[in-house]
Amino acid sequence: MQATQSLTPQDVRVTISGVDEPDLAELVRTKVARIGRHTHVPVTSAWVRLSRHGDPAVSRPVVAQANLDLDGRLVRAQVEAEGAHEAVDLLDARLRRLVQRAARHWEARRGHEPSYAAHEWQHDAEPTRRHTWFPRPEAEREVVRHKTFSIARRTVEEAVAELELLDYDFHLFEEACTGIDCVVYRGGPTGLRLAYARRPPHGAAVAAHLGVTVSPHTAPRLATAQAVERLNLTGMPFCFFRDATTGRRGCVLYHRYDGHYGLITPAVQTVSPS
Repeated sequence: MQATQSLTPQDVRVTISGVDEPDLAELVRTKVARIGRHTHVPVTSAWVRLSRHGDPAVSRPVVAQANLDLDGRLVRAQVEAEGAHEAVDLLDARLRRLVQRAARHWEARRGHEPSYAAHEWQHDAEPTRRHTWFPRPEAEREVVRHKTFSIARRTVEEAVAELELLDYDFHLFEEACTGIDCVVYRGGPTGLRLAYARRPPHGAAVAAHLGVTVSPHTAPRLATAQAVERLNLTGMPFCFFRDATTGRRGCVLYHRYDGHYGLITPAVQTVSPS
């Protein structure tokens, strides 16, 4: 099948901060524009941001982020590296794998087959270097980003697909079969794990072919300050908890790359996909 390339280097938007290297923007545009050669799905837009962390203690200070629109489907990638050119190369490799995976997902949906074979996400050609956060002292950390939105209603399989295509470590969603807020995240014996905000009805089960294990613990009911304390005590990258006011909706407090916290809370009403 012949690949479709609808993106030119001039179409790729590039933002660079804290990095002063000649011809870097043009290198990024050229590499990202070539991504379309690896899939028949057209890449209709692309935005890339490169930035350098200002703290000299950070071991991989250059962060490269990219957002691609594949015919209406978002693909996102983020990498960290010691230098700008290494970051660009890592981003290019990550994007190629994600774009190819997205194309396979579309083909599987057309054929009404499972989108992923069991454990497929664990066997990339190169080891995936997961993101780390700057070890800022606890006394200096603040919740600097608070996102509130209507979380999507998804099956576990759809949530796993989005976790991969958006290059997330965790993904908050409303599970379609039970209507309960859930988080799917990287962990557990199979590499992917699912946690419910509230105990699901008896008999609810995750499809075996997904290879997703289910946490036996539901999300604790906490205030944001308590979630911060729990996050720092456990050393985990995020804390999944229920809103202390209602005790029903699932929230996520997480470590940002800069060492501060981010907070995700669902809106009062959820919107189901049309």
